[in-house]
Amino acid sequence: MQLTGLLWGQKLLKKVDYPVAKVLGPEASVDEIKELINDCGAVFIKPIFKGGVGKKGKSGLIGRATDITHALEEKERLYFAEHVVGNECAKADGVTFEGSVPAEHEIYFSISDSTQYRAPMMTITHHGGVDIEELPPEKIQEVPFDPLTGLKSYHVLNALEALGAPKALISPLVQNLPKLWTLYNNYGMNMLELNPIRMSPNKKGRLTPVACDFKGSFDQDDPAWTRLDLPSHLFASDYSEFEQEINQLRTYQGQSDVFVINPKGTITAPTFGGGANALVTELLGEKATISSDFGGNPPYAKMNDISRIVFKYWLKQSNVLFIIGGKANNTDIYETFRAMADALRSHFQEYGPTPLFVVVGRGGPNLIRGLNYMKDTLDQLKLPYKIFGHDSAMSEVVNYAHRADEWMAKEGAAMMEKKMTGATPEMASV
Repeated sequence: MQLTGLLWGQKLLKKVDYPVAKVLGPEASVDEIKELINDCGAVFIKPIFKGGVGKKGKSGLIGRATDITHALEEKERLYFAEHVVGNECAKADGVTFEGSVPAEHEIYFSISDSTQYRAPMMTITHHGGVDIEELPPEKIQEVPFDPLTGLKSYHVLNALEALGAPKALISPLVQNLPKLWTLYNNYGMNMLELNPIRMSPNKKGRLTPVACDFKGSFDQDDPAWTRLDLPSHLFASDYSEFEQEINQLRTYQGQSDVFVINPKGTITAPTFGGGANALVTELLGEKATISSDFGGNPPYAKMNDISRIVFKYWLKQSNVLFIIGGKANNTDIYETFRAMADALRSHFQEYGPTPLFVVVGRGGPNLIRGLNYMKDTLDQLKLPYKIFGHDSAMSEVVNYAHRADEWMAKEGAAMMEKKMTGATPEMASV
């Protein structure tokens, strides 16, 4: 679950009284935009993308205007802009107008969960405004700290002094940056990034660290984020009916992260676990209809509801139902497989049988019991299937799903149309 931009970022930052640039949303009137230009001298027009979409500036998706005519032209250009990052194509839905903040210095700052230190870590540099990956190590300070005591002023002070930051920057940052730990810790975040923070002089000439962009992600299993009262549609990658239905099921137990990859895909892969999701999404490519992570030990009722929605939207066009995940630690495989199998049976009862090849790969508690339940259901529905255990290489399981998709497209689907009421089809050629 990720948020980017200041439209909602400013609301979060104001909860801890952190200075932030002036922002207007897509509903802003001409008079409001004019007033913002008069106050700030210029505005930046940025498209609003769902989730965490990066590299917008390098793609020419940020406009700057010093008059209302140019501002409205940029609004028209960017309001429904499309942005391709890897295999993902994101479409904007609106723009923000952000007041320009004059400054000579820009700061990069983030708090994230470090797997190396098993602790939260602050990353900071006064060489902000660029991709941090491009900076040499000596220009960046990474400081792990104790989560029980939190981020303190001396952490910021020591890091800036080690970087040789100008003295005028140190005091304002020492006073303001620890506020961000309160936001991070109190609302279930696992990453918070401000880049850039522009050090803007106030009327007395004292520098103020003003946040000019925001990026954050939340641990969906931590109910603390729900206290922010963020609407669920913020965490969908698009406004498709499918994603909106799935996102209504967000709860503290079990994940329901989805986005549509290819509306014309032929492999539907309910996936369990972030690592499995990343690998499967990459290897399936455009064959995949959706990218998903349904891990987190969802209860039967939630997994059944999720499965019903997925099947309703995607089974008709799919050659392969690919149920895949790593070896779980605490997810009850029997409960999740029972829920999915029951949903599949209900789908066939409501919409009628459809040609489908099922590939299953999973490991974890109650695995054998869960696989047996799934196998019995698939046998009853007379669907061809292949089941892999936890000791199978996931990449090979994905390759098998590809071959099953090719077989279904070539001859399998036609064979199943004829044999749907007969014996289970063979798949010797896969």
